[in-house]
Amino acid sequence: MSNLADQLRRSATEHGERPAVRHDDTVLTYTHLDDLTARVAGRLGELGLQPGDRVGVMLPNVAAFAPVYYGVLRAGGVVVPMNPLLKAREVEHHLGDSGARLVFAWTTSVAEAGTGADAVGAQVLPVTPETLGDMAQWPARAGYAERADDDTAVILYTSGTTGTPKGAELTHANLRRNAEVSTGLFGVGPQDVVMGCLPLFHAFGQTCALNCAIATGAALTLVSRFDAAAALKVIERDGVTVFEGVPTMYVGLLAQGVGVADTSSLRLCLSGGAALPVEVLKGFAETFGATILEGYGLSETSPVASFNRADNHRPGSIGLPIDGVEMRLLGEDGADVADGEVGEIAIRGHNVMKGYWNRPEATADVLRDGWFRTGDMATRDTDGFYVIVDRKKDMIIRGGYNVYPREIEEVLYEHPAVLHAAVIGLRHPTHGEEVGAAVTLRAGGATTADELREWVKARVAAYKYPRHVWFAELPIGPTGKILKRAVEVPAEIFAKVTS
Repeated sequence: MSNLADQLRRSATEHGERPAVRHDDTVLTYTHLDDLTARVAGRLGELGLQPGDRVGVMLPNVAAFAPVYYGVLRAGGVVVPMNPLLKAREVEHHLGDSGARLVFAWTTSVAEAGTGADAVGAQVLPVTPETLGDMAQWPARAGYAERADDDTAVILYTSGTTGTPKGAELTHANLRRNAEVSTGLFGVGPQDVVMGCLPLFHAFGQTCALNCAIATGAALTLVSRFDAAAALKVIERDGVTVFEGVPTMYVGLLAQGVGVADTSSLRLCLSGGAALPVEVLKGFAETFGATILEGYGLSETSPVASFNRADNHRPGSIGLPIDGVEMRLLGEDGADVADGEVGEIAIRGHNVMKGYWNRPEATADVLRDGWFRTGDMATRDTDGFYVIVDRKKDMIIRGGYNVYPREIEEVLYEHPAVLHAAVIGLRHPTHGEEVGAAVTLRAGGATTADELREWVKARVAAYKYPRHVWFAELPIGPTGKILKRAVEVPAEIFAKVTS
């Protein structure tokens, strides 16, 4: 059975009455979760879902995420995870581009989801705190749809310098194998309680929290919205052994310090999504007595590509390639660079995506001779450890979320007063980076920084809009392209960001 959801069936057989998913007072055992996925699959069958059909899943970290996710897969569908903070225009793109005609949307996202779905003729299936109980009335589908290793299981939308999100097609084999290798690497088993602070609509949370826990019979404890003090109390309450987060979360936990809760159950912490400051890594280990292992990956690589090992780690690095995955560093000429020199990371292995959904040219641009060109620049030492030094692409990572400048610039260009716009990342002490926008107005154009900020805020997810907007004559290169690296940040904004 190649269906990714079959890992739930196996765990339900072996660990039926053990807790699979917990969110506050809601606890789903493996047997209950398996039954709920059968009912989601049955409901989708009533709605005419056919194998290979795409289904949007616009849910935060709530107990309903797991039965919906595995229920879609069980029915043979393709999951299209979507951030519940997306606005209608973003929902319209995700559904329209993927061809999804159904979308599960959390109660707080239904309005935006409905507007976006209406534009492309899709149907919204609202999910509320009561939906888990309602599922008991849905018809159950026996068995799991047969899927091949190379069949697409999930389409994760990511972007690049074009600003138009592209759907990375991850196969059942991609995701299953990435979870298998990760569980072995981290030693996750039935005795573990994994804390799901990472959003499950993101590749990191899906593989390292959800799929790893379900595949091994571990318990997954969910937190919908991260708050450091509350998270520490959940660690004590549920006896969390494995914590997974992005650097901003570790900064927050470290700021709380000991005394908030008993965290002695922690044995391992995982970090990804952005560079983890070495002083945070060391300070966390000293304060909480738990090692943080840093790794690296992308949506296109399912996502895990490299990780530090518990018995072989190097602070400040992204570790070594995981089993079954090769990494190399390429120069501008496409040739391998020597150890110690900077090159673009290229990846080959079981984790590399099938391609971008309906984007053959974009796929060919990044997949060459079986190697995925990441756009990330790194060095490698003589022991094989990789260190990220820069991103070739313009992507901004704000609090672990990817923000693609071109997408935000396109929204700014829709404003009638804007002539030129350059969105850049500003270094931030807790978020890693903050989103900034330098704007040149048209002759006679009239607007304010506050108005432009609100203009973008109304049209994109909350984590994407620029907190800092300023007006400037932007530097233009000989080809007419804005030279982003030469954009100057006003001193008063620089002071605000770094304080």
